[in-house]
Amino acid sequence: MIALLYHDVVPAGHFSSSGFRGHDADIYKFAVEQFTRHLDAIEAAVGPSTVRLINDPDALTQPNAVLFTFDDGGSGALVAADLLEQRGWRGHFFITTDYIGKPEFLSRSDIRKLHARNHVIGSHSCSHPARMSHCSRAQLLREWSDSTRKLSDICDATIRVASVPGGYFAPSVAEAAAAAGIATLFNSEPKAQPTSLHNCTVLGRYSIQQGVSAETAANIASGQWRPRAQQLLFWNAKKLAKNIGGNYYITVRKVLLNRESSKAA
Repeated sequence: MIALLYHDVVPAGHFSSSGFRGHDADIYKFAVEQFTRHLDAIEAAVGPSTVRLINDPDALTQPNAVLFTFDDGGSGALVAADLLEQRGWRGHFFITTDYIGKPEFLSRSDIRKLHARNHVIGSHSCSHPARMSHCSRAQLLREWSDSTRKLSDICDATIRVASVPGGYFAPSVAEAAAAAGIATLFNSEPKAQPTSLHNCTVLGRYSIQQGVSAETAANIASGQWRPRAQQLLFWNAKKLAKNIGGNYYITVRKVLLNRESSKAA
C-alpha cells in the first residue's frame, strides 16, 4: 500500500492563502495546476480503481492500493477534495484542531462537509508541536484525546485515525495515540508495509513536496523501487540530523529555507 503525503492545494503564487505560513510550510504546497498534473499522472500510472480509503474493508490487503493524505487542515483541503472527487476518488484530511476556524484554515462546517462527502477526517494533533516525539506522555495524550474528541463532535462520528505532525515519530507517540482510541496512525516514514505498535496500526507515507515532479509522484504511486528507495535514504539522513540537531535542526532549516527563498525572489 502506497500512502502519499500532500498538504495544501492553492492558487498559483498564493502560498499564504491556506494553512501554516512560512517558507518551511510553503515547500509542501502545490498550485492547483501542479496538483492536477500529479493526479493525471498518477491516474495514468495506477488506474482509477486503485485509489482507496483506509476504512475500506480491504484497503490493507489490496495489492498496490494508493491512499491520498493531506496534513494540517488548511482551507486548500476543499480544493484538493474537489479535484479528487472529479475522478471519483476520496482522500484523508488530517486536521490541527487548535486552528479550526482561523483564517486560512478549515471551519467546523467545512470539516463536516468533507466528512459528509465521504472523505476520511482525522487528527493532526491539537497544536502541531514542533517535536511531537519529545512531548511528555501527558501532553501526547492531550494532543490526541482532545483533538479526536473535537473532531468526533464536529463529524458526529468516532474519529480513530490520525497523522503525526512534523515527521517526529517515536513508539511513545503511537502508544499515546492508542491510549486515546486511535486505531490507525500515519507517520512520515517512506515505507509501504504497515506495522503494529500498542494495538495501533502505523502506516508510513511518501512525502510529495515542491520539486517532486508529476512523473516521480506517479512512479512512487505505482510502486517503483528507485524513487521510493531514494526517498527512504533521504528520510533516514534527515532523521539522523533531527536526532543530533534537536531544536537547532529546526532553526537551521528555517534559516536555509529563508535564504533560498530570498535568492529565488
